[in-house]
Amino acid sequence: MLCGMSLPPFHLAFPVTDLAATRTFFCELLECRVGRESEDWIDFDFFGHQLTAHRVKPQNGAAIAPAGENPVDGKQVPIPHFGAVLPWEKWHAVADRLTRAGVVFVIAPHLRFPGQVGEQATMFFRDPSGNPIELKAFKDPARLFAR
Repeated sequence: MLCGMSLPPFHLAFPVTDLAATRTFFCELLECRVGRESEDWIDFDFFGHQLTAHRVKPQNGAAIAPAGENPVDGKQVPIPHFGAVLPWEKWHAVADRLTRAGVVFVIAPHLRFPGQVGEQATMFFRDPSGNPIELKAFKDPARLFAR
């Protein structure tokens, strides 16, 4: 429940170059459960949402070509990216697990917009195919869409 309403799960299909590495990353580091799968794709329960990793042939060594970066709060945010908004304690547990595992962060776990309406904990990292992922959390989940 967020802001007193139940939100439906979203679905995102995204390209990967190595399904085995993708499975390990999402299952072991992010603790995602596997749903349906075939030789060319895997469904993951990504914090209650359905992600489908589709195997593609790499182009220039990556699954997707990055579009660029956008400056936000003094940091260069990779565009495009996807992610999830986690409960505050869960976000910290995942950040600790990724740090202990030696994940290289695009933007290390930190507090963004401190003291402002949009104050949030955030981190950016890449999956084995180079897809940028952001995980964030709000101490007050009602502030997710606050202006």
